[in-house]
Amino acid sequence: MSTTFRDVVHGAAGAGAPRPDSAGREAAEPEPRGLSRRDFLKVCSTAGAGLVIGMALPFRGAGEARAAGADFEPNAWLRIAPDGEVTIQVAKSEMGQGIRTALPMLVAEDLEADWSRVRIEPALLDEKYGQQGTGGSTSVRLGWKMLREAGAAAREMLVEAAAQTWGVPGSACRAENGQVLHPASGRQLGYGELAERASRLPVPKEVTLKPRPDCRLLGRRVARLDTPGKVDGSAEFGLDVHVPGMLYAAVARCPVIGGQAASFEAAQAKAVPGVRHVVRAGSGVAVVADSTWAAFQGREALAVTWDEGANANLSSAGIRAALKELADRPAPVGRHQGDAAAALARAAKRVEAVYELPYLAHATMEPMNCVADVRADRCEVWAPTQWPSGILQAAQQITGLPASAIRVHITLLGGGFGRRAHTDFAVQALLISKAVGAPVQVVWSREDDIQHDLFRPVSTHRLEGGLDAAGRVVAWSHRIAAPSISYQMDPNSLNAGVDPDVIESSEHAYDIPDLQLEFALSKIDVPVWYWRSVYNTQTAFANECFVDELAHAAGADPFEFRRRMLAKAPRVKGALELAAQQAGWGQPLPPGHGRGIAVHSCFGSHVAEVVEASVDAGKVRVHRVVCAVDCGWIVHPDIIETQMQSGVTYGLSAALRGEITLDRGRVQQSNFQDYEVLSLSETPAAEVHIVPSQEAPGGVGEPGLPPAAPALANAIFAATGKRVRSLPVRLG
Repeated sequence: MSTTFRDVVHGAAGAGAPRPDSAGREAAEPEPRGLSRRDFLKVCSTAGAGLVIGMALPFRGAGEARAAGADFEPNAWLRIAPDGEVTIQVAKSEMGQGIRTALPMLVAEDLEADWSRVRIEPALLDEKYGQQGTGGSTSVRLGWKMLREAGAAAREMLVEAAAQTWGVPGSACRAENGQVLHPASGRQLGYGELAERASRLPVPKEVTLKPRPDCRLLGRRVARLDTPGKVDGSAEFGLDVHVPGMLYAAVARCPVIGGQAASFEAAQAKAVPGVRHVVRAGSGVAVVADSTWAAFQGREALAVTWDEGANANLSSAGIRAALKELADRPAPVGRHQGDAAAALARAAKRVEAVYELPYLAHATMEPMNCVADVRADRCEVWAPTQWPSGILQAAQQITGLPASAIRVHITLLGGGFGRRAHTDFAVQALLISKAVGAPVQVVWSREDDIQHDLFRPVSTHRLEGGLDAAGRVVAWSHRIAAPSISYQMDPNSLNAGVDPDVIESSEHAYDIPDLQLEFALSKIDVPVWYWRSVYNTQTAFANECFVDELAHAAGADPFEFRRRMLAKAPRVKGALELAAQQAGWGQPLPPGHGRGIAVHSCFGSHVAEVVEASVDAGKVRVHRVVCAVDCGWIVHPDIIETQMQSGVTYGLSAALRGEITLDRGRVQQSNFQDYEVLSLSETPAAEVHIVPSQEAPGGVGEPGLPPAAPALANAIFAATGKRVRSLPVRLG
């Protein structure tokens, strides 16, 4: 699969106010708009090009003078102190996916560092790191070569420094575990002892990476570097930030999506002890106080008259009907191969099905929050963000300050799932801090988070397939009716009416001669955004459930049916075969149990999953999940396994429980009592098996999620004979 910037942060151009209807709203400060998606892609594709070649990043020049005893900093990524301690800068956001361990491993491997002496340091937003957005499962797959080269360059400089110290050729020395050795004489010097001399040497233009068999760290289960801080409480998440003189803000928002404050009366809110200010914040009203409790209490007392806007009569029933109407008529073609209509007309057997998926909330463990300190001559922001550049752009627009006067600190994230690639929560903090002249922490409640999220899009999928007399698939037609995230960011971003993100996610590896994919744009004004694995969660459900229906119509085993169609996709086929083998496909199950299987490829990786489930009195129980993943070269097996398990759990939770519904423009769900997630007792064991591979690393944060829902739906059919064509699962 080709890599575009929408892979990098799912196209996260969310600087400033995200919603298309925000322009022109009454506010004390205009809500800043982000770059258009087209401009954003252009800017960041340029930045991304530097990521492929590590030497293109700013490295210290040859012969540059350095003070005695100074650290050795050969590039943007690492620093070696005179005592030998190695500090590796991590310029990506850590949200539990293990990036503060995986990326340092890449540097440390070719540096030949002593892992016990490696420390990590989160990087501030700085152009020297290139593109710092985190999303699309790209941190390792786009940065692995560059980071290894950065480590290798420093290693060669240290070896040369030792060789010069001893008066021997560099070829007679080697680096090992934080030291440079001269085997012929038995001499050795630690990296700290060589740091000053190495800092005066030129950076090599070309380096040699260690052969795979010689790697000591990559592919090993090394201890995660971010775990101790999370255990002892020293790790800093967004909600942990405190700066002197900081106030706390809660924002009242219109209960109707797209609505805004028409007027408000602040007297009762200001009467709450601790409340300092009541100010407009974009389309809402902020209560600013000495504590979060006072801010929330003040918000409860605030009297606001709302302009509910155009969505006051919007309902889930109306949205569903509108999508069905779109899916029932021809739409712009995103991919055309052969003649699907003609092949369907002459097929020996035709199968049709319609699949429906709801809006979903992100429901991160840590609600949205941000600290901003806006002064006349400078601005500082602390945010659990996936897209710090977007916050910088928003800060420039709101404050009028140059980028050089703005600092963006990236804290740990208590969950991201794409939600924190938007900047609405940071925009609120910036606007409020500017209005009150003090540092402010904006904190969202769980109800804020659920009801004022930017949701995973709703969608309807109409599929038609044709089988020949031998039961082979000869035709495939897939029409998708859905809102477009890209269109909401920039109405000019579609390609002849087609959202490339949607079409790319709907493509599959099956060898089908005649195929057509269509996209029907829904312009329903509900804010949508990137949700873990984006459109892949929806298209994989439709594709893999429909493949099962075709297999049933052909009288074929679902595993063998898929296997025959994957002859031209060996990596997908390998994952499928491994999952089936490890799950005991074809072996007897207890009465009332069924197995379902599904595959999907995205973000450079290929995943197959087998779900074993049972149904009792309409209640679904998932007993076991077996996952096989081909994600290329293995960097850290534990991280791969935990990310696959996390994706499976998140996917099953959405499939069984997840749904955002609207009535009169209002989100009906508010907290975990009505936007449920799987409990611990309901969560099945998920076995993960990694396919050995010599390919470049693929992503692992998201690919484990898409196959979960269709594998579950197919298992329910195997157990009950009932097809699941809409989510969440409801069996009556």
